[in-house]
Amino acid sequence: MTKTPPRSPNCNPHAERFIRSVRQECTNRLLIYGRGHAEKILHAYAQQFNEQRPHQGRGQLAPLDDPNVIPLPTPRIQRKQAVGGLINEYRQAG
Repeated sequence: MTKTPPRSPNCNPHAERFIRSVRQECTNRLLIYGRGHAEKILHAYAQQFNEQRPHQGRGQLAPLDDPNVIPLPTPRIQRKQAVGGLINEYRQAG
């Protein structure tokens, strides 16, 4: 196994993209109090990133979304805050 050179976005683009997203959307906006706090915040962010966030490769669907379901437009939207209020998730109110 070879090591990836530092600051080489072409060598591991998926990891570089995730790290950039974590820094821009999460750690640059928080005051982290210690390792436990950092692990809790990063775990919540990774879970939201991998399960709830829309991905371009899936046609803006989140990994847990069913591609066969066509959402109906509704007049009400519910907001849920994730990662300590840094990220807002929006869902149709039912």
